[in-house]
Amino acid sequence: MSYQPIENYGVIGDLNTVALVGLNGSIDFMCFPNFDSPSIFAALLDAEKGGSFWIRPEFTQVKTKQLYLPDTNVLLTRFLSPDGVGEVTDFMPVEELYNGKELIRRVTTVRGEVKYTMHCQPRFNYGRSGHTVEAKSETVVIFTSDGPDKTVLKLMSSVPLQIRNGDVVAEFSLSPNQTADFLLEHIDQNHNQQKDFENFITESLFRTVNYWKNWIAQSTYKGRWLEIVNRSALVLKLLTSYKYGSIIAAPTFSLPESIRGKRNWDYRYTWIRDASFTVYAFIRLGYTKEASAFMNWIEKICPDVKGQNRLGIMYSIDGNRQLEETILENLEGYQQSAPVRIGNNAYSQLQLDIYGELMDSVYLYNKYGDPISYDFWKNLEEQINWLSQNWNQPDEGIWEVRGGQKNFLYSRLLCWVALDRAVKIAEMRSFPLNENWRKERDRIFDSIFTDFWNPEKAAFMQFPGSTTVDASSLLMPLIRFISPKDPRWLSTLKRIESELVSDSLVYRYNPEVAASDGLISREGTFSMCTFWYVECLSRAGELEKARFYFEKMLGYANHLGLYAEQLGFQGEHLGNFPQAFTHMGLISAAYSLDRKLNDSRNKDIHY
Repeated sequence: MSYQPIENYGVIGDLNTVALVGLNGSIDFMCFPNFDSPSIFAALLDAEKGGSFWIRPEFTQVKTKQLYLPDTNVLLTRFLSPDGVGEVTDFMPVEELYNGKELIRRVTTVRGEVKYTMHCQPRFNYGRSGHTVEAKSETVVIFTSDGPDKTVLKLMSSVPLQIRNGDVVAEFSLSPNQTADFLLEHIDQNHNQQKDFENFITESLFRTVNYWKNWIAQSTYKGRWLEIVNRSALVLKLLTSYKYGSIIAAPTFSLPESIRGKRNWDYRYTWIRDASFTVYAFIRLGYTKEASAFMNWIEKICPDVKGQNRLGIMYSIDGNRQLEETILENLEGYQQSAPVRIGNNAYSQLQLDIYGELMDSVYLYNKYGDPISYDFWKNLEEQINWLSQNWNQPDEGIWEVRGGQKNFLYSRLLCWVALDRAVKIAEMRSFPLNENWRKERDRIFDSIFTDFWNPEKAAFMQFPGSTTVDASSLLMPLIRFISPKDPRWLSTLKRIESELVSDSLVYRYNPEVAASDGLISREGTFSMCTFWYVECLSRAGELEKARFYFEKMLGYANHLGLYAEQLGFQGEHLGNFPQAFTHMGLISAAYSLDRKLNDSRNKDIHY
């Protein structure tokens, strides 16, 4: 087996977890039953040993296409051949509708008499544990992990199943309009009810389609680029835990940021930063319910907000902070990109910017959603009191460098945001205000203009004494620290363009002169930084340039409108996929640019 490009995948999910479905009809990645559960399919990280679940027609010549049913997360993979046309419909009944954990694959012949082969090859506990297989009937098989996860899976089918070497195979033929169904479900004490198989498949398909269509219809965004904005919103919803309200950064682990490089991280967790930005996007689109669920997670489930400890940068979906990093020696990695990591040692880092992202999301939610509770405010107050006394120290920053702490501009900037939004919330709600917050906020403001401004470069530097800019400073006008037309900002933007922008694509920093992250490997461009750049251009009034670069960037999405974290030299997708931060950036840029274009158009009307 060989590796498909990362961008060859679509994603389906049930608000508990997701599966990645390739253009070739193979599910090559799935952690089950939750986002951060051990994988059952991980061929994307080891083509031979990771496990997969594939269905394909026996055509000698074939081309494939993939599409979502419009405004849904129901995925169709279509096989087109002179000998016939077949398609596979993949979906997961959403947790909000069904108290179950199922993956459903429906195979349909459109034209011709088509022979198909199905292989279900789970590999439990990240491929580290064996399993047993037991046939309950001709069409029902039970897989049981031998490992500590004790995972039990039931595979049900409308066609006969055969056990071969611990895997399950089906070979069948379908005439036009005939279907074959496969249902893989997680079995536990709370979920072992019997199903009317055929009726459940059909009913859950239509209910799932309607769920997604009804959800996207609630979006208040009706502007330009509606289809790609809706797709990004659907991705963000897929990365949201229905049970907890937490939002993960990406559903995959250890997809490399450079092939055969060392930057292979586990993103299946809730970063305070990423989740807070996602809340911005939900609020902009009118999804206050999702914003409210995340605020509830912060207030009730995230333990460190209680004022007992310093706020962590990331947590598991259920609020656990201990995410110790482990290397899976048994998996070779995507295209031999070892090490394969699960867990993430960055959880122990100091990243002061998270206070700013969190407080900005709280500020927006308090303004556009529901007023926050007094008890929640008191807990936040403890965190802001700590920050007001500790903002002036080095940290690992937004890029989570592992080469030593620095006084990063972005961290300093977001400390200002945290204190500024805390002051604004207190004034808005007439909460008692610690006047020291205002004093420290203003100290940070002066510090940024004195310590980080380089008059020779005419730009704000990555850290004091640095000789390079950082793409994270593109957020300076977006978080309303500086006017998007301020001369100092415009000269900084010009410096960013000369050092970090390649056509419409933006590098996060120059690795040769920036703060070291402790790893040596080639960097791609960061897709979210490109969308920040577009939004800066639109706010600066460069609307034609902003639109041109935005629409060029849309051309780098995969065939379904999805983005990984980075783009490589040839435009290939790199890093974990799909990434929430990138899709949030797309929504924000589209929202801002659309509004600016409308304002410009209205100014041209003369009466």
